[in-house]
Amino acid sequence: MKLKELPNEEKPRERLIKYGANNVSNEDLISILLSTGFRNNNVKELSSQILSKIKNIKSLSEISLNELIKIKGIGKAKALTIIAAIELGKRVSEYTLEDKIVLNNTSKVYMYFKNMIKNEKQENFLVVLIDNKNRLISYKIMYKGTSDSSLVSIKEIFNYAIRESASAIIVLHNHPSGIPSPSKEDIKLTNNLINSGKIIGIPLIDHLIIGNNNYYSFYNEMVK
Repeated sequence: MKLKELPNEEKPRERLIKYGANNVSNEDLISILLSTGFRNNNVKELSSQILSKIKNIKSLSEISLNELIKIKGIGKAKALTIIAAIELGKRVSEYTLEDKIVLNNTSKVYMYFKNMIKNEKQENFLVVLIDNKNRLISYKIMYKGTSDSSLVSIKEIFNYAIRESASAIIVLHNHPSGIPSPSKEDIKLTNNLINSGKIIGIPLIDHLIIGNNNYYSFYNEMVK
C-alpha cells in the first residue's frame, strides 16, 4: 500500500504533528527522514528494513554509508540524510562547553567530555587545558588511533599548553573495548606526563580513560 493511501493516523508526519517527536516510533522518525519509499515498498516498509539491519536503535549510530546503500531502495541521497541526522544528533547530545567553565572534579570532566570520544571505534586522545582557577581554556583531540606513549608526543602536548598559557592539563582517551582499565602503556604515558609537567611547571591534573558509561581516573586511584 502506498503511503498516501494510509489513514492519516498511520502517516509518520501526521503522527509526529499530533503526538510530538517523543511519542512516535523509530520507524516513523526514519520515515520522515527518508520522505519517500521505493516501488512497491512504501517509506514505512523501507524504514523497517533499515531497523531490521541493526540490533537496537543505539547501534544505528554505528551504521556506515556503504551499509545503508546496500539496502534496496536506499540510494546515496537517502543514506547521506540518515548519516547526517545521526551525526547531528550526536552533536546536539553533547554538553555545550561554556567559556571558563570550572572543571574542579573528575566527574565533571567526565560528564562534559565523554560524548566526544566514548563511541569512537579507535582510541582518541583528548587534551584539556585549564587556568589557575581550574577554568577551561581550550581542548582538542590531538591523536587518533592510539594512546601508546611511543606515539603520543609529550613535547607536542606541552607546546600546546604553553601556547595557550595553561596552568595545568587534563587528558582523556577512550577504550573502544568499553573496558576502561589502564594498560601498561596507559600507565607509562601518565607517568611521563606527570614527570614532564613537574619539570615544565604545567602539572597533569588527571588522566581519564573512557569506557562504556564508566571511566577510570588516575587521580582518583592515586588518592585512595
